[in-house]
Amino acid sequence: MINKVNREIPDEFLINGREVFQGAYYRKNYEYTKASPTVKSDVQPRDSKLVASLREAIEKCGLKDGMTVSFHHHFRNGDYVCSLVFDVIHEMGIKDINLVASSLGKAQASIVPYIEDGTITRISSSGVRDEIGNAISAGKLKHPAWIRTHGGRCRAIETGDEHIDVAFIGAPTSDDYGNASGKGGKSDCGVLSYAEVDAKYADKVVVVTDTLVAYPNHPYGIKGIDVDYVVVVDQVGDARKIAGNAIRMTSDPRELMIAEYATKCVVNTPWFRDGFSFQTGAGGSSLAVTQFLKPHMDEKNIKMGFALGGITKQMVDLLKEGYIRKIADTQDFDIPAVESVNTTPGHFEISTSEYANPMNKGAYVNKLDYVILGALEVDVDYNVNVVVGSDGMIQGAPGGHVDTAAGSKVCIIVTPLIRGRLATVRSNVTSVTTPGESVDIVVTDYGVAINPLRQDLMDCLSKTDLPLVTIEELRDIAYSIVGEPNDIEFEEKVVALVEYRDGTLIDVIRQPKNI
Repeated sequence: MINKVNREIPDEFLINGREVFQGAYYRKNYEYTKASPTVKSDVQPRDSKLVASLREAIEKCGLKDGMTVSFHHHFRNGDYVCSLVFDVIHEMGIKDINLVASSLGKAQASIVPYIEDGTITRISSSGVRDEIGNAISAGKLKHPAWIRTHGGRCRAIETGDEHIDVAFIGAPTSDDYGNASGKGGKSDCGVLSYAEVDAKYADKVVVVTDTLVAYPNHPYGIKGIDVDYVVVVDQVGDARKIAGNAIRMTSDPRELMIAEYATKCVVNTPWFRDGFSFQTGAGGSSLAVTQFLKPHMDEKNIKMGFALGGITKQMVDLLKEGYIRKIADTQDFDIPAVESVNTTPGHFEISTSEYANPMNKGAYVNKLDYVILGALEVDVDYNVNVVVGSDGMIQGAPGGHVDTAAGSKVCIIVTPLIRGRLATVRSNVTSVTTPGESVDIVVTDYGVAINPLRQDLMDCLSKTDLPLVTIEELRDIAYSIVGEPNDIEFEEKVVALVEYRDGTLIDVIRQPKNI
């Protein structure tokens, strides 16, 4: 069946009521009953939830072949917990595991052999990068992977589309009752926002920590009322690896030009007023926009009401300088952000469901005025790809991209027109992650294109000195410089399903040929 973004979804995946993507707000009035975990409490007064090892915790949880386990990725490239747990699962001979993670990348590379030998046969994740992305692209996973947004992951768990048998939650600190925090200890990651939904809906919950603290551990991100067992290990993660290469301030003239254009797009629209809300990515141009807003805020004597999402030093500095009133934090991208959350007044942790779940009644993304996002590719219908590289390999993540694009009043994509020798703006994207109806402005170093659906933005920005062009003109400029890209050849085998945040299928990813 062909969906609304002109992607063919094989009928074999449209079972049990699953539908193709039919628009960003197709399920606006969708009704569901929240899933209920199996709860069995055998905790009595004076009992301890502490167990001696991961193996003992796994045995007590009754993990068996075919079950589902989950993990969070707040330690990012410094995560140790997923690999530690799967080493034990493999030693125990447990097979056919469904791995449900908030994101997977280089830190989990050691589990690739467990994909190849059938220990792991299913994966659901937002991010799928590096060795794991390569393994899935090559068809080594027995069943197609599910790629979900951050909000879509929460929705899937809360509706029961994804049932977790055992959640393993890496925590910098915990008490012996499982009250766990992203703060303190030797592996501080800031928040535990992604794991909150796992703790509430999994049948069994294991907190894995390297720093046991006195009861009660407060403030906490994970409540002991949801936790079955606590395991102390040598180290749960390396906080020094939380910040990645993409998280940097830029001095590149091209990126600064893009940032300047994007800033003009923000400050010349009617929502740039006292109390406006804002989220940005962690790339060079995106971070520069955050800094470029300061003089415009000074000029208008206004403050940002709240900043949202993955947080960096730049946002924390603006909070401390009085430019932002509140920061709602779901993930910390660098050490200054880790150190600030729940310490700096106005900087607080929220769950990922609060952040971006499209099926709840109070998602923060719905209150966003502006979001600045990146892209691997953009097509002439404003569809964006952030998951599949131009070589057909899975190497990215929808993360909160789709959620914030749908929720914000103005979604601005910042990207160079050409990356390497490849056109970023093209006739068709390799894979659709974010539908064009949610994308309002595309900013490149060769001009700014406004989605024709947003005549109000055209009216505002046509009065500025921004180099306004059509999206087709951007594509033609790119092709004139590097040539029109050849279509990638794919096998028929589907290796991953890209789910829109509401649970409908927006795309499928097939195995590239000759890999």
